Amino acid sequence: MAVMNNKPVAVITGASRGIGRMTTKALASEGFDIVAIAQSIHSDNMLSLQSEVEQIGAQFLPIGLDISHTSEHADAINTICNHYGRIDLLVNNAGVAPYDSVDFLSMKEESFDRVMTINLKGPLFFTQKIAQCMVWLKKHVASENDYSIIFVSSLSAEMTSVDRGEYCISKAGLSMVSSLFADRLEGEGINVYELRPGLVKTDMTKKARIKYEESGNGNKKETNWAEPTDVAKAIVSLARGDWKFSTGSVFEMAGGLNFKRMV
Repeated sequence: MAVMNNKPVAVITGASRGIGRMTTKALASEGFDIVAIAQSIHSDNMLSLQSEVEQIGAQFLPIGLDISHTSEHADAINTICNHYGRIDLLVNNAGVAPYDSVDFLSMKEESFDRVMTINLKGPLFFTQKIAQCMVWLKKHVASENDYSIIFVSSLSAEMTSVDRGEYCISKAGLSMVSSLFADRLEGEGINVYELRPGLVKTDMTKKARIKYEESGNGNKKETNWAEPTDVAKAIVSLARGDWKFSTGSVFEMAGGLNFKRMV
């Protein structure tokens, strides 16, 4: 393991676009050096992100990894540890929607497997290895450092969408994964949080925005849509330790979608 970096190190999955991109820049501004994980480190998005982060004054380590390829997790984490000597924060942000929105009665097994592997299995086992590393670091290197893990889940963890059932199931599973890690790591002094955004303006939700507009609800629902920067601000607050005594908590960013109101 390399000599420990002076600054805390944040690992962000799905870093090249949307929530991940804004979170990466926000954490760099907060004083973290960065590990940005995306499927390709040579894309224009990643190259421009590296330039922006380095202009902020943070170090930037890009790692090409498909989070669903669990056999490649160990090599990625070894690269991080050899480069920085520490991992202080993991933001599990990588995720996908189904290729097509179809009725739940017609959901295909292939789509289910793809979404579950990327949204649930991959983050679970990547976090497991990161957590093992954090536990070792806390015991042997820097016990006073703050360590935390953040799962970017979704309101879909408990709100149904019958035309993208595999996505809802994956996020419900990820919510339980977050709770399990919080339970297991609480005694180790490692905080775990689940952040549940509602509707966020990203590439992944373009089809959903079109659907709202075509249904005539576009104007009505506009105030329910968050920007990726809104989610990034919440992640920074958790990472900074503002909610240190709230490990295991679910933080909702619903934009009013979860009101239980009577008409």
